[in-house]
Amino acid sequence: MTGFTPVSAFLGGCLIGLAAVVLMALNGRIAGISGIVQGAVEGPRGERGWRWLFVGGLVLGAVLTLAWRDPGFMPRSGYPPLLLIAAGLLVGVGTRLGSGCTSGHGVCGIARWSARSIVATLAFMGTGFITVYIARHMLGAPL
Repeated sequence: MTGFTPVSAFLGGCLIGLAAVVLMALNGRIAGISGIVQGAVEGPRGERGWRWLFVGGLVLGAVLTLAWRDPGFMPRSGYPPLLLIAAGLLVGVGTRLGSGCTSGHGVCGIARWSARSIVATLAFMGTGFITVYIARHMLGAPL
């Protein structure tokens, strides 16, 4: 398990918040990633451009993070591709069932005092805590 890095966590949180505020201020849209991705794929043609740019910025941010990472940081590897695909599909199903994702509910929804978003965030965070506890402490999954 890696050590907690409060400076990078703080800066990352600030950047996420800044991106959400800028998108709302300039475009009047909520920075919910699942909704942005869905609109990029299925939305009206006039709405797709900014959505693809936003998704591209997320990918570019990940690439730059890997390129400029601390030499001691090594991304986890060795996961079976089918497991990763199944996990991604389950996340997609969960965002559809929850009418949004962690960014839409957890970042933007709570900032707007949305009761629905607060309940959704408590539900997925609680489920995550329980899942980690069961996987690590009851089933013995490795860190």
